[in-house]
Amino acid sequence: MYPRRQGAAISLSGQPHRFIWSGTALGLARSLPERYYTSPDVFAEEVRHIHLKHWFFVGREDELRGPGAWRAIETVGGPVLLARDAEGVLRAFANFCRHRGSILAQGCGVAEKLVCPYHAWSFRLDGTLAGAPAMAEVPGFRREENGLLPVRMECWAGNIFLNFDADAPDLMTHLGDLPERFASHAVSDMVCTWRTEIETRCNWKLLLENAMETYHTGIVHAATVGAQSSVTFPTRGEWLCIQVQSDSSIAVLDRTGPAPFEPIPELDADARRGTYFTLIHPTTQFAASQDCLWWLAVRPLACDRSLLSLGGCFPRSRLALPDFAERAAPYYDRWERVAMEDVGILERQQIALGSHLHDPGLLSWRDDMVHAINDWIVARLALRTTSGRPAP
Repeated sequence: MYPRRQGAAISLSGQPHRFIWSGTALGLARSLPERYYTSPDVFAEEVRHIHLKHWFFVGREDELRGPGAWRAIETVGGPVLLARDAEGVLRAFANFCRHRGSILAQGCGVAEKLVCPYHAWSFRLDGTLAGAPAMAEVPGFRREENGLLPVRMECWAGNIFLNFDADAPDLMTHLGDLPERFASHAVSDMVCTWRTEIETRCNWKLLLENAMETYHTGIVHAATVGAQSSVTFPTRGEWLCIQVQSDSSIAVLDRTGPAPFEPIPELDADARRGTYFTLIHPTTQFAASQDCLWWLAVRPLACDRSLLSLGGCFPRSRLALPDFAERAAPYYDRWERVAMEDVGILERQQIALGSHLHDPGLLSWRDDMVHAINDWIVARLALRTTSGRPAP
């Protein structure tokens, strides 16, 4: 929970406000210095103090259906393998062979075991070593000591999160009251029907700052979603929440008539008022509209490169509709088109942040969540002045 001061009053009942300010007072707060977006040294500190210590989203459980299903993913902590063993138990492992460290698998598939393409060591999907050619003659070699290395994994409502820090608080502590806020969407009953990944030439923070403000939408998205405004909800835990309020789903571009899918009937009063846009620190956004859920998950690659994962989910019952694919297509179009508009402007911003003349700008009240994101990051970095604010 953020320390709150010098801004809109905080409601103990969890009701939204036009903005919620934290840290440096409005009128004094500025954007982060450019080195937080351009410096390899700062990025290395972020990896050490943030990305390797906190939970990050990597996909849905329903994407790995049945025993033997596996998927390889890239993360800031190295390549990871998600796999269901012969009993259907979902696990996560470091995706490299225990022999000499070759990548074990790429892409996704279904198999009883995975065979290293370098020297043919093989591993069952529970991580145990199945075969190791020419190792029987090696003194002291023990199969049980050479299985795949597990990665810490926990799930909430069908969403898979990983963490490289064995001492970090559990996932539910990290999420705080997010599950409560999302309860009426019945997220555990949703199914992922679409996903894509976009390689971006910008810092990871730019993608998430942009995702948590509507200041830009009437300009960058003038031809798609258009101008939007939002309210901010107070939160408990390591997450932030705004809501774009509207009577119908904003998950499609054509809003001249009803959305293709009916609203989820069990939605509570708050959820019926619009679409939640959240940030689960440090790199995961879930957006929940009246009829669907989609994600934006950022995987940092370097100070100026990131992988943007997008995916969309619908209630399981919707998939049984005979025209589901036709109805769902406008959602996929909206999610990807708007994301590409954002990527275009952010890649240009990344170039400008490299200017020798760049000076951090004064923040608007509409940047309240940008300011909260920046404060959260700075508080966890070793690169600080004695006052706790970012060094110039």
